[in-house]
Amino acid sequence: MHPLRRLFGYARSYRRDVAMASVYSVANKFFDVLPEILIGVAVDVVVNRTESFLARLGIVDPKQQLVLLALLTIVIWLAESLTEYLYEVRWRNLAQNLQHATRMDAYAHVQRLQMAYFERNRSGNLLAILNEDVNQMERFLNGGANDLIQVFVGSIMVGAVFFALTTELAFLALTPVPFILLGAFWFQKRLAPRYAAMRESAGSMAARLNNNLQGIATVKAYAAEEIELDHIRQASDTYRARNQEAIRWAAAITPVIRVAILAGFTVTLLYGGFLVLNGELGVGSYSALVYLTQRLLWPLTRLAELTDLYQRSMASVDRVMNLLQTPVAIGYAGQPLPLAQVRGELVFDDVRFGYDDDDASRLALAGVSVTIGAGETVAFVGATGSGKSTLTKLLLRLYDTRPGSIRLDGVPITDIALQDLRRAIGYVAQDSFLTDGTVAENIAYGMHDAPRKKIIAAAQAAEAHEFVTALPQGYDTPVGERGMKLSGGQRQRLALARAILKNPPILILDEATSAVDNETEAAIQRSLDRLVVGRTSLIIAHRLSTVRQASCIHVLDGGRIIESGAHEQLLANDGAYASLWRLQTGER
Repeated sequence: MHPLRRLFGYARSYRRDVAMASVYSVANKFFDVLPEILIGVAVDVVVNRTESFLARLGIVDPKQQLVLLALLTIVIWLAESLTEYLYEVRWRNLAQNLQHATRMDAYAHVQRLQMAYFERNRSGNLLAILNEDVNQMERFLNGGANDLIQVFVGSIMVGAVFFALTTELAFLALTPVPFILLGAFWFQKRLAPRYAAMRESAGSMAARLNNNLQGIATVKAYAAEEIELDHIRQASDTYRARNQEAIRWAAAITPVIRVAILAGFTVTLLYGGFLVLNGELGVGSYSALVYLTQRLLWPLTRLAELTDLYQRSMASVDRVMNLLQTPVAIGYAGQPLPLAQVRGELVFDDVRFGYDDDDASRLALAGVSVTIGAGETVAFVGATGSGKSTLTKLLLRLYDTRPGSIRLDGVPITDIALQDLRRAIGYVAQDSFLTDGTVAENIAYGMHDAPRKKIIAAAQAAEAHEFVTALPQGYDTPVGERGMKLSGGQRQRLALARAILKNPPILILDEATSAVDNETEAAIQRSLDRLVVGRTSLIIAHRLSTVRQASCIHVLDGGRIIESGAHEQLLANDGAYASLWRLQTGER
């Protein structure tokens, strides 16, 4: 489907605004053409006086004719100014409103996509779509749409006047117009793929920049500034090359159109003059035709700029519409799950999952079956890549199992409303996300109506209150992008306070203490010991010392559970867990 049709299909609710803006654009072009006709009438009055066109309408005195023309000119110019104001306001407001709605819809849609989408697509490219591509759509509606309408309407109006005055000259003067339009369409077809390639390269460059800025500490630590500068140079050179190729084609449009315009203008000037000298055309009509030819043909030189703007915008429209039409693999609908009714019993039944759909031999989980009683604390341990974190992602429905099922209180989680399921689960990860807000806003993340007293109580329970009150603005201190103004241990304590404030019936701790120092780990562990009481808790850990108190510890290897039991029982079995324990404690 053509990008413009896709855009109009999406913007159905704005059709009235488009119609009104188009009416004002047409009216403005009508009033814009009339002064050239009045010039011809004025010349006719001065030359023919009592035998002029207006005299035949009943106004014989030439001075009265000129006064009438002056009054008409004032009215027309005022009407032209008013309609210009109206179409500018309409088109620009439409552009801003559609830009805002599109960005909001696109971002809302992105948030509903499953994690596999983000693994396949770079975040920088998504940023380019949500920012620059949406802005490019706005630029087209801001001025390009009006210009296209006025070029089209102006051509029809001027052509009608030409045919009304002299059919023979009209055919000659307007002959270049079809060639101009065909040439513009010809260039459009060749510009479209070039602008699409340019937008893709712009997205790749944005992805590289985003990646480097997020990892700037590592870039500096490895003295890799020159290496990354070279990577950006390569990406920018690719973008520049794509842009230059499009520019070469876009720049050729104007000279071609000018040559065609020259032919039409010369025909009117020369042949029309001969008709006047032969007495076959009036001087006033000749004057009007000369001015109208310029009014018709010279605006067509803007087709070059319009074609360029149009193709850039259509390439962006395609990218935005493709994003909006990306299917949502995990549905949000389902039966409601009142938080107060959640007991927290979990059953993993023959759960299988692979991140690579095309390779069934590479399963992250290969038939895991576990039952976790309500209020029970269980741990999952094992080597990196054994499938521990995948279990928690499936429970949160960041992915769906294939095949197998997960049940919460006897109900398959695929049957539960997705947002209700996630509201029942507290999640503390190794690298917890902090938004660019204040300490209080981050603790109350997703719970914006939480009172300050409860926020402080949660911080105290997470042993974060002391360092928070020492910050310059206390709980109102901004933490910076991704919490960069805080240490890793401080960020982790705020994430824990967030989970405490949420008070969920199910808790997931995914390597929650692996990236902190021993003192901070001890503080977090004390908070965790209090937090897990009375709620179903899943602890993912490398450090076995953090899971000793779990009622059951499951050892995973290659996506399968190879051992299960309490800490002392597993040590007595002298299996994989005992080997990991000896490795971490230094025992022989």
